Amino acid sequence: MWNVPMSARTEVPVLVGEEAGVSGTIGIGVVGFGWMGQAHSRSYRNISVYFPDAGLTPRLVAVADPVADRRTLATGNFGFATAAADWRDVVERDDVDVIDITAPTALHREIAEAAAAAGKHIFCEKPVGIDPAATAAIERAARAAGVTTGSGYNYRWAPLVQFTRQLITDGRLGEVTHYRGRFFTMYGRDRLGVLSWRFLQDEAGYGVLADIMSHAIDMAQFLCGPIARVVAVKDTFVEERPLPREGGTHYARGAPGDPTGRVTNEDYVGALVQFANGVRGTLEADRSMFGPQSSMAYELNGSKGAASWDHEKLNQLQLYLPEEQPVDGFIEVLAGDAFPHQGNIVPGGGNSIGFEDLKLIEALEFLRAVAQGRPHAPGFTDALNVASVQAAMIRSWESQRWEDVVGLRLD
Repeated sequence: MWNVPMSARTEVPVLVGEEAGVSGTIGIGVVGFGWMGQAHSRSYRNISVYFPDAGLTPRLVAVADPVADRRTLATGNFGFATAAADWRDVVERDDVDVIDITAPTALHREIAEAAAAAGKHIFCEKPVGIDPAATAAIERAARAAGVTTGSGYNYRWAPLVQFTRQLITDGRLGEVTHYRGRFFTMYGRDRLGVLSWRFLQDEAGYGVLADIMSHAIDMAQFLCGPIARVVAVKDTFVEERPLPREGGTHYARGAPGDPTGRVTNEDYVGALVQFANGVRGTLEADRSMFGPQSSMAYELNGSKGAASWDHEKLNQLQLYLPEEQPVDGFIEVLAGDAFPHQGNIVPGGGNSIGFEDLKLIEALEFLRAVAQGRPHAPGFTDALNVASVQAAMIRSWESQRWEDVVGLRLD
């Protein structure tokens, strides 16, 4: 018989941190106040509004950003107590408990290591390190300091992704045999889009491997377990871009005839993967194609059913459970308050949530772990697991053969 749980509180086991009644005022320091830093700040500010029973009181203490207008926005509109141009001024504050890093990737290691040395809990947007070796060094520093860490793999927190994980855990899909994951986006499709730091290996690290393939790898391992070996290829389809003007953004556009510079990291990565449990799969990421706008997606098949989900339609899950459904074939499951967390944001079934709601849930679960003094997932351990797969992909596109995934943990 077809069965969708009717109450997240009673029928859908929550995977992490659903305990209520945690108390604590937590001082937040944000480093980098672009779009993502602002999204994180809104999330912290809204925890007590949407999850009042969590007993958490995040306090926006300090922000660091070199752009004066952003600092003014942070204190004037977001409610930060203070703002500084130098991130060190935030890390050194005694009233900051958590350092949230949304600065350019090349700065992550220096900031994270300083935060760990200061005993601060750390949330860092992905990619945590500019390359796998930097991620390993950051993980080691945080582990040695004994601080709680979090990483921005927010797509895990979509209620229907959590439901898919529970279906797998409960055996309702049977033994998973096939997995196809992707992250296709068009942010680099415009050939006149400027040469921002995101397209430069010295500043961003690898291209889609670090930026969006990291999400696809994390989702695959979240649902199917560790990846054991890979064979991968890469390509750069847009080799030159107009040089940016001062004060522009990632989405700024040049004009024909503008001076250009060379793109130094990749637009595309594709891989065949084999999981440690024998599941076979494919992973792809592309930033310069036309068509998908933000297709962070998966399709998986098991011996008893199948499921597929796409962030572009994050409130819909395609599900095939022939032993439970009244008709044969895929059915569409709509998100709603039957699933974890969603009822706190919007009541009823079929009412939608969006990207920033996933960041809200992410912030909630991270601060719960901080308040309870326990590890958080996804944290730097998970980021290191992703980096280990990325390192194998790099070796594979250089060797043009299958490569084993080797753990990068530094002792």
